[in-house]
Amino acid sequence: MKNRLRELRKAQKLNQADLADALGISRQTVIGIEADKYDPSLPIAYQLAAYFDLPVEELFFNPWRGD
Repeated sequence: MKNRLRELRKAQKLNQADLADALGISRQTVIGIEADKYDPSLPIAYQLAAYFDLPVEELFFNPWRGD
């Protein structure tokens, strides 16, 4: 699933490990999400959006809407 995670993480000068630690997820999960190789669970998606203070729709693009 296409997303803005890498862009947002880098804008806050976070590395993947720091973000993973802050959210209680693995660094591999962050890597997979950023590479569009792993679709996060709904709770992780909401947790990521809350961390960056964004609605989920601004972090993850809806493929059925043509975003």
